[in-house]
Amino acid sequence: MSDSVQRSSPGNREIQPHDSQIHCVQPGGGVCMRIELLWGHLRRAYLKTFRRGYIRRLAETRKGDQNQCPWEVLDPRDLKFYANQPGYYWDREDDPFTGRENFGFARAGLAEMIIFSAVLLPALALFIYLAINQSPWWWAAALVPFLLEAEVIWFFRNPRREVPMEPGTVVSPADGKIDLIEEIEYDDVIGGAAIKIAIFLSVFNVHINRVPIACTVIASRYRQGKFLSALKPESAWENERLELWLESTEAPHRVMRVRQITGQLARRIVCWAKTGERFERGMQFGMIKLGSRTELILPREEGLEVLVQLGDKVQAGSTVFAKYQ
Repeated sequence: MSDSVQRSSPGNREIQPHDSQIHCVQPGGGVCMRIELLWGHLRRAYLKTFRRGYIRRLAETRKGDQNQCPWEVLDPRDLKFYANQPGYYWDREDDPFTGRENFGFARAGLAEMIIFSAVLLPALALFIYLAINQSPWWWAAALVPFLLEAEVIWFFRNPRREVPMEPGTVVSPADGKIDLIEEIEYDDVIGGAAIKIAIFLSVFNVHINRVPIACTVIASRYRQGKFLSALKPESAWENERLELWLESTEAPHRVMRVRQITGQLARRIVCWAKTGERFERGMQFGMIKLGSRTELILPREEGLEVLVQLGDKVQAGSTVFAKYQ
């Protein structure tokens, strides 16, 4: 995530205030989020009782002059759900938890991995014990928590990607399969003709979202909604969704829209991008926590070459969607 926040865009467009409905990086909440917030209260109580020196050291390196969190900020973990809000922050070199980004898994999903594993691994151990000591039929029961645990680990993986850097390149914002390419006569945000490209993400895809271009976030929009299957076309406008308006840092500073849309299983949108924040092409800005959709709307103009077709499998940050000449 970039720490660069601007007040005006390179194209001299107004940078709008952050949508007030996006009060945290995961505006839809969720059971795992509530468990993690409860753990945060216990962790802060422990730190204030037994780790006062640690708290003083981190207070000396903390930046910012306000706190948007509803609790006291003692270390960077307290900012996890408020990373898209103005306020306190730590530089990367002062953040003792930056290394968690190198685990190979989505940092935003580590709590879910721990919580699900705390349930599934003991169940797996119990069934293996029963299979060894009572009946081999228990091996069939052991297969269920084993497969679920494997899916949880696979779902939250965060592989490295090689990002194409050629000027005018637009990369995929998500992993999955292209299930819609639609021409739009006029888009209010883009201010002209546009093309919408939609990606369906199955439970087996990486669910990290990446920006398609080097850009500045100039606006954000969030809307609550249903949780229809992402395979249904109506899910695009009826389901819960979060949208970012991105202005390219390259002239002529085109505007694009990227949407995160929930599915029947994936009901938690995560977005840590702030309005005014600048991203390089292919940088991560959020994720959707099982099957879901991501849409990209880009200007349709002379010199645009769309390089994907219906049914193509794409990877976020590395598959080239389109090129502008």
